[in-house]
Amino acid sequence: MRGRRHLTAVILILIPVVLAGWTMTAVFAQSPSPSPLPTSSGGPPGDPARGQQLFAAQGCASCHGANLEGGSIAPRLNPITKLAGVPNPKDPAYIEATICNGRPKDPAYSGTMAAYCPALSTQQIRDLTAYILDQNSKGGGTLDPVTLARSNVFWITISIFLLVMSTYLLARYNMRWIERRAAERREGGRSR
Repeated sequence: MRGRRHLTAVILILIPVVLAGWTMTAVFAQSPSPSPLPTSSGGPPGDPARGQQLFAAQGCASCHGANLEGGSIAPRLNPITKLAGVPNPKDPAYIEATICNGRPKDPAYSGTMAAYCPALSTQQIRDLTAYILDQNSKGGGTLDPVTLARSNVFWITISIFLLVMSTYLLARYNMRWIERRAAERREGGRSR
C-alpha cells in the first residue's frame, strides 16, 4: 500500500516537471540563428536602416506587424516563419524573390503577398531584405499576443495544479497524523 502511494506521488510530481521541460525546450528551440549575408547577388549590400524606413513606408507592417511579429494575415518575420516548400527562409535570395514576385496565399494566413518589383528598385528590395535579416540576427522579437496568452494560461494552470496537489497531500498527511494521535489516545486510555 505504501509503495502505491509513493508511485502516485512521483507520477503527480513528474507530470508537471515533464510538461515544464517540454515547454522550455519549445521556447529555446525557437531562438533564431545568426543570419546569412544580407545580399544574394554581387551588388551592393542592403542597408537595414533604409529597409526599416521602407518597411514602414510601404505598409508592410499592416500585414507583418510593426515588430515583424506577423499575425493572421501574414507570417512573422522575426523569428522568420518556415513555410511549406521553403528550405531556408533566411536565404537572402528567397526573401528578395518573395518581395519582388510576391507569394500565393498560404493556408495558415488570410493574406496574399503582393509583388513589389514594379514599385521598388533592386536596392530597395535589398534594403528590406537586410532589415529582415538584421532583425533576425538580433534575436526573436516579442511574443505575439496569442502566444503570450497561451503561455500565461499554461503556467497559471500548472501553478494551480501544483497548489491543489500540495494541499491535497498535506491534508492527507494531516489526517493520518490526527488518526495516529487519536489511536494513541485510545491505546493510552485502555491501558489505564
